[in-house]
Amino acid sequence: MSKSAEKLGEGSEVASEKDNNINGWLMLGFVFFTYLLLIVCFYKWWDVLLPQAASEHGSTIDTLMFISMTLIFVVGFFTLWLLSYFSFKYRGNSTNRALFFADNDKLEFIWTIIPVIVLAGLIIFGLFTWTDIMNVDTEDDPMVVELYAYQFDWRARYSGEDNTLGEANVRLIEGVNQLGVDASDPNAQDDVVVNELHLPVGRKILFKIRSQDVLHSAYMPHFRAQMNCVPGMITQFSFTPSITTEDMRMDDEVVAKVRKINNIRREKSKDLAAKGEEALEPYEFDYLLLCNKICGSNHYNMQMKIVVESQEDYDAWLATQPNIATALKK
Repeated sequence: MSKSAEKLGEGSEVASEKDNNINGWLMLGFVFFTYLLLIVCFYKWWDVLLPQAASEHGSTIDTLMFISMTLIFVVGFFTLWLLSYFSFKYRGNSTNRALFFADNDKLEFIWTIIPVIVLAGLIIFGLFTWTDIMNVDTEDDPMVVELYAYQFDWRARYSGEDNTLGEANVRLIEGVNQLGVDASDPNAQDDVVVNELHLPVGRKILFKIRSQDVLHSAYMPHFRAQMNCVPGMITQFSFTPSITTEDMRMDDEVVAKVRKINNIRREKSKDLAAKGEEALEPYEFDYLLLCNKICGSNHYNMQMKIVVESQEDYDAWLATQPNIATALKK
């Protein structure tokens, strides 16, 4: 047994200078490998990010996200380098002696106050952004729409000409009355239930959100909107769509994404055709309402198409949809 091991007790081991050198170089190699991996990820998958926001508040959300991610990236980049470099530079060496450094009030103040200021700024920015989104001004006359979640699908209910949703209760769910709307409520007579969400561009929408069974989450990524759907209570979220579906389909970034997806589908279809199976249909961009909570075995397929269109097209579409009073008589 070595003298150093004897000093630490039986069964203990002391790293040799060779061990320290190996670990020091490994730490340095690790940071360069991480940076290389980061470059590869940016190069290969930069184009999978969402296109421009399709709601009026979306650009503010994107700005907040950009600032947050930039700070995280910069701080993480240099912190990782410093941790790895100092692990290498000050690796164990028989000629070096550690300096006892009790405290430094000035240094501790600096590394405490800087994160406090930065985080406070982000929190205040986020708080004001969230408040602006969630505080709905009645003077804007928002169109009220209910989003109804259940395993594993969505329904939307429009509030009709009176812009007031009728009462609903899960105990009233029966037959075609999938949302449990109270047919005796006068406000419910002109409500319209659909399985495809149409929204007029430039009109503020106030979503009232319910869940029939478990916790879901109404997630509309292109509008930078998300809100939990909680059984037994009504949550809400509002936004103003700013880009129609047709206009978004012509966006250069979206066109490139669609082309890339269809190239992948085309190659996949060749393999399917060789097996005698049906080829995949070409992909066309659509806004989607997704569930962002793992709500069961078919969670991945819980989605509803969203169409943003002109007020005239929206009115024409809505006129073709039967209201609750008509639907329940069938």
